[in-house]
Amino acid sequence: MQDILQEIVAHKRLEVEQFKAQLSEREIHRRVEPLLEFGVSSMAKALTASESGIIAEFKRKSPSKGWIKKEGKAEEIPLSYQQNGAAALSILTDEMYFGGRDEFISKARQAGVKIPVLYKNFVIDEYQLFQARLCGASAVLLIAADLKKTACKTLLKTAHDLGLEVLLEMHSEPELEYAELEPDMCGINNRNLGSFVTDVQNSFRLAQLLPKDAVKVSESGISHPDTVKALRLAGFRGFLIGENFMKTADPGSALNEFIKEINSQS
Repeated sequence: MQDILQEIVAHKRLEVEQFKAQLSEREIHRRVEPLLEFGVSSMAKALTASESGIIAEFKRKSPSKGWIKKEGKAEEIPLSYQQNGAAALSILTDEMYFGGRDEFISKARQAGVKIPVLYKNFVIDEYQLFQARLCGASAVLLIAADLKKTACKTLLKTAHDLGLEVLLEMHSEPELEYAELEPDMCGINNRNLGSFVTDVQNSFRLAQLLPKDAVKVSESGISHPDTVKALRLAGFRGFLIGENFMKTADPGSALNEFIKEINSQS
């Protein structure tokens, strides 16, 4: 069976070329240029200042689970997350595998979302960074597993030139060398992107190997407030949680209850 990450990246390359054919690089650069006069809110600072550190994710679908909430609306759930205490948001923009779109971030912003928003996709081309800035993202995800270190360094610089922060995701000890690139946030993914096996212990194993002053984010497989409390003691400041909320009837209320449980155990 082909590694799902390889499959996604191969499709992403074709997809980016299609986007470029629809909206040229020159034109998207022209559209983004006036936006550079305005800064975006810092996700790293928001996580550091937050008592919960929850990055609530708008995730309608996944390759391993299929549709989680096909009817989920980008103009409703992200705003509800904000109203119920999220420190930041993550919005999936990959359509083929996650049922997302760039316009979901635009819709969330138009609905009144002011907190930082992570552009969650498989970014392999600078063009996608311009897409992220254009739709209203504050930060972008870069994944060590699908980028050579030199390419990651270039993308990180371009993201910063566009005023975007970077959450650099790593999964294994060899990938931790990417932390040398000094991203705004260092993410540890508890889910293997090839096999989709999830183990939260991955965050605990790798946390102590990251730079001490890094803003650490634990991603995937977090379903209990006790886990957040333990991860915080291990040095994490951000906790990306999507499916645990999205599978409920009211994701915003589920987030609210989750945060209450964290606070009651503090």
